[in-house]
Parts: sequence; structure tokens; C-alpha cells
Amino acid sequence: MTVNIDWDNLGFNYMRLPYRYIAHFKDGKWEAGTLTEDATLHISESSPALHYGQQAFEGLKAYKTKSGDIQLFRPDKNAERLQKTADRLLMPQVPTDMFINAVKAVVKANHAYVPPYESGGSLYLRPLLIGVGDIIGVQPAQEYIFTIFSMPVGNYFKGGLAPTNFIVSRDFDRAAPHGTGAAKVGGNYAASLLPGFNAHESGYSDVIYLDPATHTKIEEVGSANFFGITKDNEFVTPLSPSILPSITKYSLLYLAENRLGLKATEGEVFIDDLDRFAEAGACGTAAVISPIGGIQNGDDFHIFYSENEVGPITRQLYDELVGIQKGDIVAPEGWIYKVEIA
Repeated sequence: MTVNIDWDNLGFNYMRLPYRYIAHFKDGKWEAGTLTEDATLHISESSPALHYGQQAFEGLKAYKTKSGDIQLFRPDKNAERLQKTADRLLMPQVPTDMFINAVKAVVKANHAYVPPYESGGSLYLRPLLIGVGDIIGVQPAQEYIFTIFSMPVGNYFKGGLAPTNFIVSRDFDRAAPHGTGAAKVGGNYAASLLPGFNAHESGYSDVIYLDPATHTKIEEVGSANFFGITKDNEFVTPLSPSILPSITKYSLLYLAENRLGLKATEGEVFIDDLDRFAEAGACGTAAVISPIGGIQNGDDFHIFYSENEVGPITRQLYDELVGIQKGDIVAPEGWIYKVEIA
């Protein structure tokens, strides 16, 4: 099967592909899931996902290697994170085997839409878990839908890996102390829309969120995790119960220590102590790494390595991780899952 797509000009946009996966949870158990061509979810108007935000999602990618193979990057970790989010929202867990098999089935069914290696693109997958059924009071649903759809997306950096600037938010918090900050739920992202919009209107890429209790420590960068490279070559990311545990971040922590030989730690990152960092960036599934050129903190604009050039360690980390994802560099054991097409 061939498709007529301009692979070199893909953005990050929805595209309706032929197949997606869907499974229903009823009577206390998951029913057998299946692939479907129906891209519309049919749910009750009183579903708790619509009224009370009982929903969770994930994001991961499939990559085509230079040899034409298709592989996934650490999908077991996405399954694990979705399970933790489900526990937080009183939803049934999607078992790891079920999750991975469903992801593979969607990739296999839509394999013609996985961008070619040389395009720099990938197949983005969006697993979604929602509470449905006829519930009107504030309580957990009795029925649930787990679905996965996909779309080809382009290289996040159209002009190449390049630093951008961010602004500290002091008027808005991403999450409340002891709230759902560590869960991948839609409400966290809905809360970020207004401050993100304001940041874009002011010419910044996104917002730096501080800890909601003291407003002294960096927590997240928009919808991504923060990292910094100190002047003595230590890789540091914030540690907080309100931060979403990024699979990309923990992969970078491992690679920084085991591939680049850096000291790698999670710890407090104070917004008034940015001078300790030579380089900084945001990391997540979509961009992998988004280098930070500068941070506007009140009246102070702090520049890291350069507003216009990527720091050398940031580039090394990016090349190492992307090389693993695309099959050019040997991955740590257990990180790569092959998708058999034949």
C-alpha cells in the first residue's frame, strides 16, 4: 500500500488514518479490543469524562529505521505511566501487554503512514482512557473506553534544533500541591492554555511554571520537563511530586550518566539560581529536546549558552536519544520494541 503524502512537509496535525484500536471495560473487566475504521467515539452525554474530567492519555511514537524496520521507544513506560494515572483517577488499569499489543496493532495496520527514515518524521500514537456511561453524580464511571489513534508527524524542528525563549509565570500555576500534576490528565493541559497563549502573544515559546507552594523552584516548561547542564557538567532536572514523570527525561538522565559520563541528578532547581547552568532545555515526546536560549524572570532575562546556538552537551544528548529512537545507535537493553509488519 502506498500513500500520497508530502513527507518532508509534515506538521504536528491530526490526520485521519484508516485504523485505530478500541476496547471497552464493562462488568468489571476489559472486553477483547479490536481495530476499527470508525474514528468517532460513541458515548453517553453524561459520561464522567465529559463532566468531571475522568480521562487520561499518553503520547508515543513509532520510527522507521534506515533499513526499513519499524520500532517503538519504551512503550512499556507509557503503559506504566497510564496505569499510575488510572489509579489516581479511580479508573481500571490497562495491562501492559494489552497496551503494547494494541500499540503494535495500530502501527501495523497503518504502517504505510510511518514516515520514511530520511524525512525525520515519525508516527505519533495517542492512547486515550476515558470514563463513560450514564453517570451524573460526582463518582467514578462504571464503564470505560481505551482507544489508540495515530498520525504521521514531521520533524519538530523545521529549521533544525534551535534555542527559543521562555517566560516565568507568577500569575498561574500548572498544578496544585498534592493535586494531579504527576498524572497525565487533560485538566492539567486545559489549565495551561491561557498562560501559554499569553506567553505566545508576548513572543515567548511557552511558560516556565514554578512550584505552587513557594513560587521559588522550576517545575515544568509548558507541557515539557526542564533540564539544565551546570557549568561543571552536571545534568539536573527538577524533583517534585507535581511534575509529570517524563519518559524522555528519565531516558536523558540515564544517557547523560551512562553514555556521556556526566553526573545526573534530580533535585531542586531554584529560579533565582540560574547562573549555575551553562545550558538548559525542555524535553518531552513531541520535541525530544527543545533548547532554551533564555528565560524572562520578572525584569531579568537570563541567557544560557546562546540565544541562537545549541549548547554542545544539549546537542550530544539530542543526537544520542534520536539516534536510539531511529535505530542508528544501539539502545540500552529493553528500550526498543520491534513491530513486525509481515
